[in-house]
Amino acid sequence: MITQYISELAIKLLDAGGYWSAAFLMALESMVAPVPSEAVMPFVGFLVADGKWNLWISVLATTAGSMAGSLLSYYMGYYGGKPLVLKVGKYLLLDRHDLEITERFFAKRSGTWTLFISRFIPVIRHLISIPAGIGKMKMLPFALATLIGATLWNTFLLFLGIKLRENWTLVQKYSHQVDIVVVLLLAAFAGWFIYTRLKKRRSQPAES
Repeated sequence: MITQYISELAIKLLDAGGYWSAAFLMALESMVAPVPSEAVMPFVGFLVADGKWNLWISVLATTAGSMAGSLLSYYMGYYGGKPLVLKVGKYLLLDRHDLEITERFFAKRSGTWTLFISRFIPVIRHLISIPAGIGKMKMLPFALATLIGATLWNTFLLFLGIKLRENWTLVQKYSHQVDIVVVLLLAAFAGWFIYTRLKKRRSQPAES
């Protein structure tokens, strides 16, 4: 069962590093690294449901990680601007196109509410702190919007993980169907990744 293997591997990796590992992964998620919170927080919920981790410490640790990553991204944009972000981002697989989309999104709707709502939007959630820093957004509204948004999102995914763990026997009952969905999603992601990279390579000679 693919889902069983993935869940066991994720739980072992998180459990080995403890709360620090979860905080570190969520810090990367809030920077430019391709670490989606959807692939971290539900398994934190698994550990909470199993009684291995404390609920409130889990929320605190992962939110602290999200804040740390967001602040690092903010200060990179604030003091170094886009050149520094791109220089550092290349080591974390930063997608320049995604950054440009996020910059346009923030430029059209800049403000505290935009930053808060962005914490719930895929891709933009990872990068929104950068244009906030580049745009010299004030620290207090930035920190408050990021803290509230990250806490709500992390807690939501954590509770999804708890509920999933509580109904794990039902997931196992339909294991074959779940595995098919997982394989299709992985294949779709791989296809999308290869397509976007090939498209960029073809466009580079024309741009140069």
